[in-house]
Amino acid sequence: MQTLCHLALLPHEQAKKYGTRTVFEYQDFGSSQWKKASWLDFSNAVKTISCALLALDVEPQENIGVFSQNSLPYIYTDFGVFGVRAVSIPLYATSSENQLQYVINDACIRLFFVGEQEQYDKARRVQALCPSLERIIVYDDAVVMAEHDTTSMYFKDFLLLDSEQKQMNKLQQRWMELNYEDIANILYTSGTTGDSKGVILTCGQYNAAFKANDKCVPIGESDRIITFLPITHIFERGWDFLALTEGSTLIVNTYPHNIQQSMRETHPTCMSAVPRFWEKVYAGVQAKIDNASPMQKKIFKDALETGYRYNIEYKAKGKTPPLGLALKYKLINNTVLSLVRKQFGLENPNIFPTAGAVVSREVETFVRSIGLTMIVGYGLTESLATVSCDHRDEPFTVGSVGRPIEGIEIRIGENSEILLKGPTITKGYYKRKTLTKEAFTEDGFFRTGDAGYLKDGELFLTERIKDLYKTSNGKYIAPQAVESKLLVDKYIEQIAVIADERKFVSALIVPAYPMLEEFAREYNIPFENRKDLCTNEKIKKMLNERIATLQQGLAGYEQVKRFTLLTEPFTMENGELTNTLKTRRSVIARNYAGVIEEMYKE
Repeated sequence: MQTLCHLALLPHEQAKKYGTRTVFEYQDFGSSQWKKASWLDFSNAVKTISCALLALDVEPQENIGVFSQNSLPYIYTDFGVFGVRAVSIPLYATSSENQLQYVINDACIRLFFVGEQEQYDKARRVQALCPSLERIIVYDDAVVMAEHDTTSMYFKDFLLLDSEQKQMNKLQQRWMELNYEDIANILYTSGTTGDSKGVILTCGQYNAAFKANDKCVPIGESDRIITFLPITHIFERGWDFLALTEGSTLIVNTYPHNIQQSMRETHPTCMSAVPRFWEKVYAGVQAKIDNASPMQKKIFKDALETGYRYNIEYKAKGKTPPLGLALKYKLINNTVLSLVRKQFGLENPNIFPTAGAVVSREVETFVRSIGLTMIVGYGLTESLATVSCDHRDEPFTVGSVGRPIEGIEIRIGENSEILLKGPTITKGYYKRKTLTKEAFTEDGFFRTGDAGYLKDGELFLTERIKDLYKTSNGKYIAPQAVESKLLVDKYIEQIAVIADERKFVSALIVPAYPMLEEFAREYNIPFENRKDLCTNEKIKKMLNERIATLQQGLAGYEQVKRFTLLTEPFTMENGELTNTLKTRRSVIARNYAGVIEEMYKE
């Protein structure tokens, strides 16, 4: 049963309930060994951090920065900050020095927690440019501090600042002053336009989100939730905090590139992810099918068809499958499909929330067909994650983003814009009164910038209004919709559609080079480097045929007519990706202006 209380008190209330039961499984920085921490450990660590913060004279609603990979100290710090009624401002571990400098100065951050060497080095380099920054606190003991650094300290030493707990009375006084109007987080979004703004999230918003999601998201004490996205991301943050209210075990995965290994080692039941994760799973399984024997292909194809019929044609529509299909699915699910899931460590799967971008029908259908319950949803930082999602035991439509959670009112406005009102919606942006005013209608609905429609109680997205391209022929193109069609291909790693003010749609494509190299070797295509692969006519012809097949369902004016293969990926360092790996289209257009112009030459 969910424990619903103020965020600041959650670790302590759960410790009373669960005591020495495990709440976290985690790895220390740089270690491959999994460790465990109990609810009592959690509660005690949070109290220690809160007291140490009070020893440094942290005031109510003071802004505290956290710049780290997912880690146990990061989570402990968040709740320690909540405990003294201060505000946690998390930054992505991949943030640039310019982003750090902007956030620290905008929020007047005095205390700044950092993860590993990279984060420490960046923080040190901007410290002289940030007048408010007094102290850097370093989680990883292996970090080598600068020789003349007198303002930084290791986290282990920070914990000793109030070793005698002289601040406990003051901490208890802060607890007595807790209220739901307190700001819990300010999340700075580095959107695709590059404009950074701090979204204010209150303790009351969290409380309303916990209550609403509990009614439609089936997780509980037996679930094992693994973190994949950065906890800085509101999707992962809201999901993880919800799991803690439900008494679930949280598996803290520190390094995203290790996620599949971590899954196999820890056997989670749930994981939130963006569609790109499942696109890679889909492409990986398809590649294995392509290389299988004719008999294996036949068996797997039959298994997928059975899974589709059972999970999509019947279960998704709230219908009871015929007995024969149910028995066949049970057999196949316990044999063929369970082997597929086992490869990812998912022997006992529950649910897999997925949001953050368009989920292609092919990928959603595949994931559900192999017996994994993908919970497709929609939300924003400004809505504290979930606006809508597939609800437990209710019919769903492949292609929708589910039903609104309790308390959220959705209105479809001008240009089909989705407008929101409810207790989980932000009150506005930090120090940005004009922007806040512009973000709301006169009667208080938040403007999402996303277009969509409601049908039979489900929400469907059509496009991101600001991302719409208009061709020189006057046709509107939704680039994300086109990209999601093509990203399911095993040979495509990244793609950026080009169409704005152009006479036809083109694309910049970063191939999945391991797969492309395998193809070249199989067909005796000589190559010495990536440029050889990108310019080879056989490879371009093969990709052109695959792209033509994938976009058959698009209107002619939406289809990619020409593409260029790139030897290097889009990166955050070049400004081409946000911290959440969304493409910054204006930057890509600028960086590849010459390449793009070549595609439009007659």
